[in-house]
Amino acid sequence: MYLRSTFPSGTAEEALATAIDAVGRPEFVPATLDYLRLVAPFHGCLVLLFESDKRPVHVYDNIRAERRAVVIDRYLDGAYLLDPFREYFLNSRGDAVARLREVAPDRFRNSTYYQSYYSHIRLRDEIGIFVGLANGKTLFFSIAPVDERREFTQGDARGLRRVLPVLAALCRRHFDRYEPGDTGANSVNVEEVLTQGAGSCLSPREGQIAALILKGHSTEAIARLIGISGGTVKLHRKNIYRKLGISSQGELFNLLLSEIARA
Repeated sequence: MYLRSTFPSGTAEEALATAIDAVGRPEFVPATLDYLRLVAPFHGCLVLLFESDKRPVHVYDNIRAERRAVVIDRYLDGAYLLDPFREYFLNSRGDAVARLREVAPDRFRNSTYYQSYYSHIRLRDEIGIFVGLANGKTLFFSIAPVDERREFTQGDARGLRRVLPVLAALCRRHFDRYEPGDTGANSVNVEEVLTQGAGSCLSPREGQIAALILKGHSTEAIARLIGISGGTVKLHRKNIYRKLGISSQGELFNLLLSEIARA
């Protein structure tokens, strides 16, 4: 899926010096990634700018051209709304390193987001790195293991957390003056989208529960999150499917994408 990266042969100090020299120049992101690769080996990387009320803005990637429609275009077209890393961003601020297992809902691999999008990008694991910028935006690095079949280790995450202050200082120096050509269209709210158009028959509570279902939360997790019983969650889910005339999460996901396209 990714263009193969040549791992730097020098020391971490040499790679860091190269990244510092690249501040303010087009080669900054690749040079900085070479520095990070000496901390936690990886090939693939997608870099985005996050804002709470905007759609993500593409900054950099090393994804092969034939995979861009599946990996990037579909994500930016609406799949980002169910991304557990973006959900983490919306609920937390500041610099951070997070593994997929730390941010994903308890039934993530059973979710429609996983089955309809994530499984198609062929990743077993992912680490997200968040760097807050002075302009209020957050720079997000999504990195993938060297081997798509392996997972990152705790040591990989610890190493990235150790160098996070250095990475953040570099990125703030470079990106605080960065103005992308696309500033990002207004984002949409999943719950609101699900209660529009074909979903206008749903109540706000049903829209909330439908969104949590799509994100991969189990009945028990939804009950804890919104303070109702598991039986009530099941009843709401039954009513959601009945009102929408659907019988699966896949159909619910397709309805979401259809409403986003009209938004």
